[in-house]
Amino acid sequence: MKPWLAHYDPDVARSLAPYPDTTLPDLLGALARDHGDRPALLFKGSSMSYGALEAQSTAFAAALAAMGVKPGDRIGLLLPNCPQFFVAEFGIWKAGAIVVALNPIYSERELEMALTSTGTSMVIALTPFYQRVKNIQGRTGVRTVIATSIKEYLPPLLRLLFTLFKEQSGGHRATLAPGDLWLQRLVREHATSPRPEVTVRPDDRAVILSSGGTTGTPKGVVGLHRHYVAAGRQLFEWTKSALTPWTDVIMLPLPMFHVYANVGVQPLAFTAPAPLSLVPNPRDIGDLLKTIRQVRPAFFNGIPTLYTAILNHPDVRAGRVSLKSIKLCFSGAAALMAETKRQFEEATGARIVEGYSLTEGMMACCVNPVKGPNKIGSIGLPLPDVEVRVVDAERGERDLPSGEIGELLLRAPQHMAEYWNNSAETAETLRTHGEGGPWVHTGDLAYVDADGYIFLVDRKKDMLKTSGFQVWPREIEEVLATHPAVMEVSVAGVPDPLKGEVPKAWVVLRPGQQPGADELRAYCRERLAPYKVPVEVEFRPDLPKTMVGKVLRRVLVDESKRAS
Repeated sequence: MKPWLAHYDPDVARSLAPYPDTTLPDLLGALARDHGDRPALLFKGSSMSYGALEAQSTAFAAALAAMGVKPGDRIGLLLPNCPQFFVAEFGIWKAGAIVVALNPIYSERELEMALTSTGTSMVIALTPFYQRVKNIQGRTGVRTVIATSIKEYLPPLLRLLFTLFKEQSGGHRATLAPGDLWLQRLVREHATSPRPEVTVRPDDRAVILSSGGTTGTPKGVVGLHRHYVAAGRQLFEWTKSALTPWTDVIMLPLPMFHVYANVGVQPLAFTAPAPLSLVPNPRDIGDLLKTIRQVRPAFFNGIPTLYTAILNHPDVRAGRVSLKSIKLCFSGAAALMAETKRQFEEATGARIVEGYSLTEGMMACCVNPVKGPNKIGSIGLPLPDVEVRVVDAERGERDLPSGEIGELLLRAPQHMAEYWNNSAETAETLRTHGEGGPWVHTGDLAYVDADGYIFLVDRKKDMLKTSGFQVWPREIEEVLATHPAVMEVSVAGVPDPLKGEVPKAWVVLRPGQQPGADELRAYCRERLAPYKVPVEVEFRPDLPKTMVGKVLRRVLVDESKRAS
């Protein structure tokens, strides 16, 4: 029984099966053949057509093949949102290799772990990140680093100004070590080379994205080529009433290493099709607003903290920036406050639809309708061919009635294939219950109302989300536990009005040790991405524990809430 189907918008199909036997590179090839001059990517006042993206990604694929890259090889992308990401990504796919999407603000420790665990043999990095890769390369299987400068796809005047005034001061100049190469040079040298004779099939592995899974330790989620096509078709079907192909610009301020952008927004742009406006640094709200002025997007993708930051920017508050071109917005990764939704919809005339997915779901989404009722606090309805169940949280086997809280399970044509080289965690997350294929155990607690709208209640696992980023307490605890002054430590998320949650650490010191909170936070900053560094460190004589010695994180969080 699927009560949500009765509440779909009238123009949305209940099922899209069978899905086409194709891939994103196939879609790009068709667009380049039939509409080669139309813009595919918009970036800082410049544009790249479908034809140019097809040609440059084919050239890069040929370069990779000439360097010995084989189908199934893993190649890392350490890049912000820029045309190079797409040139490299599609080139990797055309060579039959697998994209390993890396967070550009990873510390050296985190980067080393990601590269080692996935067996990545090559990395394409923006110049400011080049040295970070070189510092840890010897401890990984990375053989070659390919560098690229952000200025390569800037319009001529902006590129000149960047070279004169920002390239050196901003850390964008790099001297390559012997054996390393420039992306642009490879593309030029292979401009006339044919595409590698590699058949890329829908069931081939396409990407490895980072997720915490069920235990809270980062691991690689494997997505297949057909997952992109399924996600793109589902999302376009849901949004087609508000999205005009070819002319409506889709704005992407979300990072391409994240499933939301990579498997959600990207295939929608190539399915619609619609130009994709790239924002490399969403924290720079001034630049984001400048891009909105330039491209006048119709479709905006964000997280609650980004919508709040836009609303609170002085230019928006003073009415110096018009947001009226925006017709539809997606919000995900954290709970959207009702007041934020109201204010942004009032400022734009657009509609924000809140949704939910997870990396393991590969953008198998639950989303509020574009035209129909949006229930406050709900993550909406499952998209076509996405199934959900709510089961008892203890064993995960008994279906619960409407309104009763349990673990949310999800099944769809595109949910993850596996965790990379981790069969035990795969079996824990993908489980078969009854007929049909396996279900993704999300680890999130939810209930479904009588209309099929889903409401998230809490997280079964201890993972927290800060500004949309996943943070696993255990990872922070392991770092703090290596400090010589720390005897015991527990980390959990505490509420934050802007970021949703932020990590806080509770520390028991070794006798005779007296480090300050700033010292411990600095210690974390050297070893963790900035968003993982505890915002607060509280020193305690002991930690509350269960009878068997497990730390009671919820007690710590409740105490912190009462104290604030």
